[in-house]
Amino acid sequence: MIKRLTIAIDGPAGAGKSTVARGVAERLGYTYVDTGAMYRAVALQSLRLGISPKDEEGMAALLDETSIVYRTGKTLLNGEDVSEDIRTPQVTALVSGVARIPLVRAFLVECQRRMGAEGGVVMDGRDVGTVILPEAELKIFLTASLQERARRRQLEWLARGAEVTWEEVEQEIGVRDKMDRERKVGPLRIADDAVVIDSTELDVNEVVDQIVQLALAIKGEETP
Repeated sequence: MIKRLTIAIDGPAGAGKSTVARGVAERLGYTYVDTGAMYRAVALQSLRLGISPKDEEGMAALLDETSIVYRTGKTLLNGEDVSEDIRTPQVTALVSGVARIPLVRAFLVECQRRMGAEGGVVMDGRDVGTVILPEAELKIFLTASLQERARRRQLEWLARGAEVTWEEVEQEIGVRDKMDRERKVGPLRIADDAVVIDSTELDVNEVVDQIVQLALAIKGEETP
């Protein structure tokens, strides 16, 4: 019987992956890993240092001097907690471009694979089930309508004090979806053995319940 699963949750921006993954990890007593936060940390560092993602030599030098750790819900950039700083619209606008850089992906994928190697992990991102942890026992592709995802993301930004309109957010997410699907390295796609969950009409608890039930079924345990 499998005791501690590796759970991969992929999906587009605004689908609720991070919130759901945290909830699943808490329910199962697992470790939660937000891969997107790690890419955001690289994007933040490139902004701070004024290095364009198109500058390969500059990005390589940046990574040589950068340490990124995701631990207990906090993103640490060279030891600094940047959990709030990585959620600004400026970082969000840059992160897809950063995530397309092969050397950035190689750097972070290796870190993430080490984090998922021992099981008992819930990891979310764009290519967790297809690239980072292809052997994960449970793969989820979490999605929602573009309109609903834009509504959720706008609420997040407004809560952080960013003045953005729903139309601006919808356009930004639409562009990001296209970039994520079309990037050459680790594109956003549904793994062949993933369970697709559309969260448009579901609240967080309902999605968490579905995933926990799937996990317990794999483990051969009864749903509490």
